[in-house]
Amino acid sequence: MNIVHELDERGASLRVLEPEITTGGDVGRIVITVLGMVAEMERKFILDRQRAGIDAAKAAGIYKGRKRTLPYEEIRRRKAAGEKISDIARTLGIARISVYRALADKPLDEGGHADQA
Repeated sequence: MNIVHELDERGASLRVLEPEITTGGDVGRIVITVLGMVAEMERKFILDRQRAGIDAAKAAGIYKGRKRTLPYEEIRRRKAAGEKISDIARTLGIARISVYRALADKPLDEGGHADQA
């Protein structure tokens, strides 16, 4: 839709060969707009179904999200040794907020997930 709008602003039109649709006329613009709305609606339905599936899997204890990639134990060890937050972040090449999150989170189990207790 953005491309069609940009073309229209520049005085050009889009012509789709199969099926034959052009944005050069009013009917063509309406068809493209309706198709865009249908595509947007379908995308929303897909995201809703995905969210429902994830919620159901979480409720069943199947889905736990992706494994953590931050070196949580390293961050905690460095902080316990008295290293400053900004120094830890700089050394590990991560954002300071990531260090704060790692320090605030629960301890990790062997699979890299927070303990549920």
